[in-house]
Amino acid sequence: MPASAGFFLPGFCQLAPIPSSGMPSDKGLLPQTGLAQAATFRIIRPSTHYPCITFGGFMSLQDLSNIPGVTAQPDDATHNFVFNHTMLRVKNIEKSLDFYTRVLGFSLVEKRDFPEAEFSLYFLALVDKAQIPADDAARTLWMKSIPGILELTHNHGTENDPEFAYHNGNTDPRGFGHICISVPDIVAACERFEALGVDFQKRLTDGRMKSLAFVKDPDAYWVEIIQPAPM
Repeated sequence: MPASAGFFLPGFCQLAPIPSSGMPSDKGLLPQTGLAQAATFRIIRPSTHYPCITFGGFMSLQDLSNIPGVTAQPDDATHNFVFNHTMLRVKNIEKSLDFYTRVLGFSLVEKRDFPEAEFSLYFLALVDKAQIPADDAARTLWMKSIPGILELTHNHGTENDPEFAYHNGNTDPRGFGHICISVPDIVAACERFEALGVDFQKRLTDGRMKSLAFVKDPDAYWVEIIQPAPM
C-alpha cells in the first residue's frame, strides 16, 4: 500500500502520514504495532469495528513494563530517587521571572550567584507559598527533596545582545521539546493567558488535539497546558 494511502491500526483507526507542521506530533512507537514509525500520522476515519483511542492511553502497567528497553522492576537502590528539577537557559532573566511567576504562578525559592563565572541560577517551585520553609537551610533541603523544580540559568549580559537567542528545541535540528503545566480548568487558564497577551504555539481550538494547548515563554520555549480531567 502506498504510504499516502494510510493503513488500519488494529483495534484503533485508519491512519495516514502527514508532513510536520511545527505542531505537536505523535512520533515513535505506535500502540499494538511494534513498529517504529518516522512519520507523523493523522486519523482518516474510525475503524468500522473499533472506536478511535487516543495515542498514549489505555495501556496497562503490564503492557508498559513489556515495552523494549523498559526495566519492569527498578533497582531497589533507586527507591528514594526524586526527579527534582529541569534547567532552562534564559536570555533576559527579568522577563523570564515575570512569565513564570506572574503568568504561571511559580515562586522563586532560591537564587545562587557566580560572579566570577558571570552567571546566576534561579530555582522556582509551583507550590502553595505556605509550603515553602522560611528558614534558608530548611528551604534548600526542602527544595532538593521535592519534584518539579524549574531552574533558570542566566548568563550575564545575554540580555544586552540583540542577536543572541537560545535554541528552543523545536526548530531544526529538533531536540528538547517542552515542559508541561497541569491546571484545574484549561479553558479558564487559556482565556487568562489570552488576556495577559501570552504567545501561543497552539490554542485549544487549533488542530485535532482539542484538550491541550501550548504557550511560549520569553525565549520561545514551549509550555504545554493540560488538565487532569477530560474536557
